[in-house]
Amino acid sequence: MSIGNSPEDDRPSDQDARPSVGYVLQQARIDSGLTVDEVSATTRVRVPIVHAIEEDDFSRSGGDVYARGHIRMIARAVGLDPAPLVEQYDAEHGGRPAPTPAAPLFEAERIRPEPRRPNWTAAMVAAIVAVVGFVGFTLFSGDSDDGGKSGQVAEGPTADKSSGTKKPSTDKPPGPKPVPSGSDAIAAVPKDKVTVKLTVLQGRSWISAKSHNGKQIFDGTLEKGESKIFQDDRRIDLVLGNAGAIELFVNGKQVRNEFEPGQVERLSYTRGDPEAG
Repeated sequence: MSIGNSPEDDRPSDQDARPSVGYVLQQARIDSGLTVDEVSATTRVRVPIVHAIEEDDFSRSGGDVYARGHIRMIARAVGLDPAPLVEQYDAEHGGRPAPTPAAPLFEAERIRPEPRRPNWTAAMVAAIVAVVGFVGFTLFSGDSDDGGKSGQVAEGPTADKSSGTKKPSTDKPPGPKPVPSGSDAIAAVPKDKVTVKLTVLQGRSWISAKSHNGKQIFDGTLEKGESKIFQDDRRIDLVLGNAGAIELFVNGKQVRNEFEPGQVERLSYTRGDPEAG
């Protein structure tokens, strides 16, 4: 008979037995028969960052927001559900920051006073007074100037008293209709190009856009309410630092997505119906 802890006390807990995020991603990649280079080409995450994540080194990712985005993209590339891995990452790195409540953003709209309704009675009285005054002025002018002949003004085509024919109208044809704006205007984008329009709906977002040959079109941060339109002959590659806060139109069609605030997404679009790369 021994004195001390029983063998059951030396068994690892469930927390200790759970494999790390990097180990799970690495094993899934190996089971899928993929190399690190292939995962990097699919996700557009650089090879050194993929190696570092598989070793549970997230310092190369550039922060928690980008680390979560890299975990999601790599997990999807190797056939895993990214949600449990992101939750495990948050649990091991201090948890995810609480989202900012949206209610204060609309507080000013709720307390805005209702607009005053127009006073139709006063408007009607003013119109009647104006009509009566115009009729009185016309009658007075007609009686005081050559029996009213020179005070009359004819509307529309003028009749020729000598021939009995009417002069042609000189009215100009109506001008062209105004060009629509906003999301309606982008619907008229050229078919032989790829056109992408981004609008930040809340907060801010870092955005990078490149053409099909890798040339940098834009690299910077947009604030709430700001928009950018990018266009290329073949393809546009995007990196969205806060994808859940962005409204996206591609080739005149709105792209519906389920991106979350703070989520990093790498997307590619070509001509025709938009398809996320």
